[in-house]
Amino acid sequence: QVQLVESGGGLVQAGGSLRLSCAASGRTFSSYAMGWFRRAPGKEREYVARINWNGYRTYYRDSVKGRFTISRDNAKNTVYLQMSSLKPEDTAVYYCAAGRRAYYIPENEPDFGSWGQGTQVTVSS
Repeated sequence: QVQLVESGGGLVQAGGSLRLSCAASGRTFSSYAMGWFRRAPGKEREYVARINWNGYRTYYRDSVKGRFTISRDNAKNTVYLQMSSLKPEDTAVYYCAAGRRAYYIPENEPDFGSWGQGTQVTVSS
């Protein structure tokens, strides 16, 4: 089982930027895809972005394309989410997640087996 700890959330004005970090421990980080999800108040958790095990392939939900960038540093066992041009509708608790299977790109939420505790991102208008 992998342990995930997010950090970097906070309060930012619309148009601003934040970088979230997720530190992983407990298994070989470089063998697993990683993802970011978010849950806005009163809404279901939704997928934001994912990255494969070596960082060569990244995927995003349409509403964040061009504004968010997912990356990873396998030497530091850390995945990042750089968020720019933030909008009030990006306000949510952001969760880091790890894929269940090594060398496999998750297709949907059940393919992620471990989750962090979340970090709050609030974007003011």
